[in-house]
Amino acid sequence: MNLLIFGAPGSGKGTQAEFIKERLGIPQIATGDILRSEKRRQTELGVQAQKYMDAGKLVPDDLVIAMLQKRLAEPDCSAGFLLDGFPRTVVQAQVLDRMMLGLRKQFDRALYLYVPPEKLVERLSGRLTCPECGRTYHPKSKPPRNDSVCDFDGTELYQREDDTPETARTRIQVYLDDTLPVLDYYRSGNIVREIDGDRPIEEVKSAILEALNSPPAADAATSPHGGEEKVLL
Repeated sequence: MNLLIFGAPGSGKGTQAEFIKERLGIPQIATGDILRSEKRRQTELGVQAQKYMDAGKLVPDDLVIAMLQKRLAEPDCSAGFLLDGFPRTVVQAQVLDRMMLGLRKQFDRALYLYVPPEKLVERLSGRLTCPECGRTYHPKSKPPRNDSVCDFDGTELYQREDDTPETARTRIQVYLDDTLPVLDYYRSGNIVREIDGDRPIEEVKSAILEALNSPPAADAATSPHGGEEKVLL
């Protein structure tokens, strides 16, 4: 399966993306990882992207798409992949669809982890992050096994300066403003599946598996949460 995954900061998207990757045996592809890889290997695309990154500018869409096209053509993507963090705009989604058509691929599902905005703020406030692998923890909902070190690599965890209620609200609002139109774009193809992310991790995993196995439905083009998310209290 070729999948897209969306979720606001604090939705648990990282945890569930890891689960999907392992369960289906497909690579998880994040544009940030691709950019860093191309830059590290000093490929032609990486050198071009580095000029923008070093100047503190966004890498243009055409460069990102070119890197994605190269990555998705690799053998490990032949049985499917999970695209995480892209597209961020409707224009990017349209360009991505054209690229997929050229690769003779199509997206099977776009998974959206929905969590009420105030719950997202609660999750982000006090969140702990691993500076090495980027995995996140929370003292209440997802504490590390050993005090304040990462379960996977033993690195000491830290709290990001922007993991405060005020900055969390801003980050969430920006994400929703950008992402909801993209989800509406994919709803036209009946591939969006909304997952209630305000549940225990194992229940969310089960809901994801159910969504992956569900056939297209006539009501899949509508969203029970699209309107209420657009304004935070």
